[in-house]
Order: sequence, then structure tokens, then C-alpha cells
Amino acid sequence: MSHPLASELAQGLDCLELRLDSAAQEKLLVYLDLLAKWNRSYNLTAVRKPAQMLVRHLFDSLVIHPWLQGPRILDVGTGAGLPGIPLALARPDYQFTLLDSNSKKTRFVTQAVAEMGLDNVTVVQSRVETYVADSGFDTIVSRAYSTLAAFVNGVSSLLAAEGILLAMKGVYPVTELADLPSPFRLAQNVELQVPELDAERNLLIIRRDELNT
Repeated sequence: MSHPLASELAQGLDCLELRLDSAAQEKLLVYLDLLAKWNRSYNLTAVRKPAQMLVRHLFDSLVIHPWLQGPRILDVGTGAGLPGIPLALARPDYQFTLLDSNSKKTRFVTQAVAEMGLDNVTVVQSRVETYVADSGFDTIVSRAYSTLAAFVNGVSSLLAAEGILLAMKGVYPVTELADLPSPFRLAQNVELQVPELDAERNLLIIRRDELNT
């Protein structure tokens, strides 16, 4: 039976210029249904309606896919698996680690990953300050996670030498950028256009300044 949001998903992916096969699209809808189901009991997100989740969570996550640098990606403060799970479905060639300290949320993410059969996702329950990785990550992404300074300070030891930080923000964070710790700098800001979302979205691409390392 066709999913009621299947056509909206397909239209949104077209807007994002993201070509996903039918199996990947189906898994995105499975994830959406799981999120809506678990949310009723576990309060994973303030967004309640699946149609709103499609826009505010799936499209809002997938919109950053062109700026991922692989193959090792870390999603810090992943919460209910955002943006990590949608991006892992979009980029099966990359390996994703989804990190969160909240056991309730990592339990959901672990279940969702298992039900979708995602073999390129590892779920870790840990505070970022105590997490130790085998090697550095090529991209570390955060969505609505703390301040820029807290994000950068928390993950700097986990970043590969040529790695990038992707901070997903709503309104452009002028004040937070002023507190960006050395040797990190804003390399680029991308004004994102999320399908069907009438709200400001910015992607801050942050790199180490080689002159100050």
C-alpha cells in the first residue's frame, strides 16, 4: 500500500536535487512512521504530525547532503537520529556515528537503524566530552546543539586534520560567531532552502585555520 506522504517525499527530494532509489525512499518513510509512533510515548520531538516531520526533520536534514565530506561522519547530539539517519540513507557510501547522551533517544535510534537495516550507522550513547574515537572524523555535524563555541570545543579532538564542522542553525548566529574559539574559523555560510519550510536556515562550515595551528 502506498504511503500517504510518498508523493510529498518524492517532490521534496526533487527540490533538493537528491536522487534516491525507491528502497531508500521507502526506508525514509519507515523512519518517519517509527518516529511518529515512538514520539507518542517517548516525547522525542515537539513536532507531532508526520507531514510536519517530513518537512521539519527529513527535508531539514537532507538539505545539507551536498556539503558532507566523507567517508567518516559524526552526528553530535543526534537526538532522534537527526540529521544522521536521513543522511545515512542518502549517502550509503559514508559511515555515520550517531552520538547522544540520552539513553531514551539512543534506544529509539538503535531500534530504527535495526528496522531499516542500515549497515553504515553506529549508535553511541555517550557525552561528547567523554567519547573517544578510533580515528578522526571527516565531517562532524550538529543540528540545534548548544552554542557554536560549545560545539567546537566539545568535538575539536574528534576532528580529522582536514575535517570540517557543519553547524546547522536557524537565524544567522552573529554573536556566537564572535566567540568562535581559535584556531577555528568560519569558512563558508550557506543559506539553505528547505522544501515547504518558510523559515531561515543557515549552514555554517567551520574549519581549522592552518595559520594558527
